[in-house]
Amino acid sequence: MHGRYLIIFSLCLGLTCLSGYFHVKNKNYRISKSHEELLILPTPCHAKTNVMFLKTHKTASSTVLNIMFRFAERYNLTVALPAAQLFHLGYPKTFVAHFVEGFETIGQNYNIMCNHLRFNPLEVKRVMAANTFYFSILRNPIPLLESSYIYYKNNVPAFRSSKNVNEFLASPTKYYHPADYRENIYARNIMWFDFGYDNNAEDDKNYTQAVLEEIEQNFHLILIADYFDESMILLKHALCWDLDDVIYFKLNSRSQDTVQTLTPESEEQIKAWCSLDWKLYLHFNQSFWRRIEETIGLEVLEKEVDHLRSRQKELMETCLSEQEAVRKDDIRNKALLPFQSGAANILGYNLKQDLDNRTLRTCQKMVIPELQYTSYLYAVQHPHKKRKDVGLPLLWTNLQERNVQLPVSN
Repeated sequence: MHGRYLIIFSLCLGLTCLSGYFHVKNKNYRISKSHEELLILPTPCHAKTNVMFLKTHKTASSTVLNIMFRFAERYNLTVALPAAQLFHLGYPKTFVAHFVEGFETIGQNYNIMCNHLRFNPLEVKRVMAANTFYFSILRNPIPLLESSYIYYKNNVPAFRSSKNVNEFLASPTKYYHPADYRENIYARNIMWFDFGYDNNAEDDKNYTQAVLEEIEQNFHLILIADYFDESMILLKHALCWDLDDVIYFKLNSRSQDTVQTLTPESEEQIKAWCSLDWKLYLHFNQSFWRRIEETIGLEVLEKEVDHLRSRQKELMETCLSEQEAVRKDDIRNKALLPFQSGAANILGYNLKQDLDNRTLRTCQKMVIPELQYTSYLYAVQHPHKKRKDVGLPLLWTNLQERNVQLPVSN
């Protein structure tokens, strides 16, 4: 008899505890009967601070580099900067670890890597931590080749000896000689080359498929420059960053009057002439949109892109006197003059005159060109080394004020 009471008592006690357990769960968690509601509950995540960005050419990558540098300063992270007086990590040579300043003493303790390099995964992994997030950016090869032609017109033999981009594309082999491939890398499959592969390789189906699969294994995310704002939202989600971490002003862009109009025949020729880049772009453009649909959804993406653009407009109104980029001759502060190349007129910015010191410093970080920012960070991280010479006035002489955040939104 006592045994039966004991069993009943134990059962009641168990049910009481179980009901208490569910009560606690209900207090701490929003339990919903809707599966859709459960899916949209925010998942806690932590900002990734070990990040490697493969900076490709003529793909809006200078704007991404500025985003990376500002993030590094905000969180006092260590950037893997080019050694000595260089502004790239050994490019166009295949990357090796000693191209990074201080690698021999700092070792695998860098947080951010984003200057130009030719990708070499084994050597990059010697520099970056095991949990590093790898990403890069691609651009449609049609506008990319036209941009390269203008920007590298004076440096690339294949471009230099042709009158304009359409003449070059009418018969590229007339101007492009594989023996001069080091000088001509910008004239054919430049993105393929930046990822570490042979830009003159034969377009063999098995070979290209193997390369695409290898890139997928080496990189967590590939962005698309033609959808830059959407790319920034996807990057924000992938890295668990704040919106202000991916706010940007467009850098290293050129004036529209230097753009050469491609004929329809030239556009088709680019697809054949740069067929490796074309396949690379098509493949990762598809995976880009698939990633968005699987992780964010198009409706949320549209809302966040609108928010990003509103915040960008607000900051431009705060910072800029003209509310837009200006031609090189109209840049008042020569410390903010971007590097000029070829026939391109690279645009820059003028800041408002009446900004308080904190806002001024923040706005300067948004518009400072790549070479000047690299030189500044080098001086901060390696104060006993000779500062990289940009050949322009210094924007800052005080190197201590590093952790500057964007003005708070109203």
